[in-house]
Amino acid sequence: MTTQLTLTAPTRPLARVLSILVRSREITAPNRVERRRRLRAAVGLAAPTAVLATVLIAALAPTLLTSADPLAVDAGGRFLAPSAEHWFGTDYLGRDIFSRVVHGTGLTLRATALALAISLVASSALGLLAGFLGGWVDTVISRAVDVVLSIPALLLSLVLVTALGTGTLKVAVAVGLASVAALTRLTRGEVLKASTSRYVEAARLSGVRWYTILWRHVLPHATGPVIALLALQIGEAILIIAGLSFLGFGAQLPTPEWGSIVSEGRNYLANAPWMTTLPGAVIIATVVSANRLSHAISEHGKEALR
Repeated sequence: MTTQLTLTAPTRPLARVLSILVRSREITAPNRVERRRRLRAAVGLAAPTAVLATVLIAALAPTLLTSADPLAVDAGGRFLAPSAEHWFGTDYLGRDIFSRVVHGTGLTLRATALALAISLVASSALGLLAGFLGGWVDTVISRAVDVVLSIPALLLSLVLVTALGTGTLKVAVAVGLASVAALTRLTRGEVLKASTSRYVEAARLSGVRWYTILWRHVLPHATGPVIALLALQIGEAILIIAGLSFLGFGAQLPTPEWGSIVSEGRNYLANAPWMTTLPGAVIIATVVSANRLSHAISEHGKEALR
């Protein structure tokens, strides 16, 4: 004898309520996981954002962070260890290292911005020509890009700055030219995608001139990915500029610049290691923070496109 269970009238509303609760739990569980993931990502970006904000303040208004003169010499205060008065200690001339790092930030970041601007303009022009015109123009530009990409960026920058000469401006130009190849390849690929799209074909059939198509339809399509890659190159540009300055190709002494400040302390590592380690830590923190924030922005852009 079998017994069949049937829902009575009072139990049917209860079953419906339970069903709604189960469904709502299934819907909200992924949302909670997503919110927790975004919260962890936001917390992880707090430190890089704070570092970059401090660096920008140092570049735009260095007197807000320090009132010390970066060029003031104090013979009686040579090789002082880091303290409340001198956060990064003093160097072999008694100059305040923290003040020199703060005042050198603007020069390094201006060189980085100029290098990225040169790279963006040159790569956009070459990528547009290669992707849109095609033929022998594309072949020549693509082969040249392949050759340049086979050379490390730091080595190529060193070769270019050796030919151009010393100085922050020339270092920025060398770094910008050394970064053109990667952006050119990306721009070319995006231009090829846009050139085969329907709206470009429609514009061609409508009799729109080629430079108008290039400016209004193709270039905006390629801008997003190129800007994302350019953001990822900020840290690399800072590191290369500081490296060239360390080798003596940047601003000449006594002008403070990140790389030259580290270079000045390399002969005093035994008795004054703070002269090199603390400015080097600032460079590393800035590069890591720029890479972290740029990567997060790039990933956010990819998710938005999906």
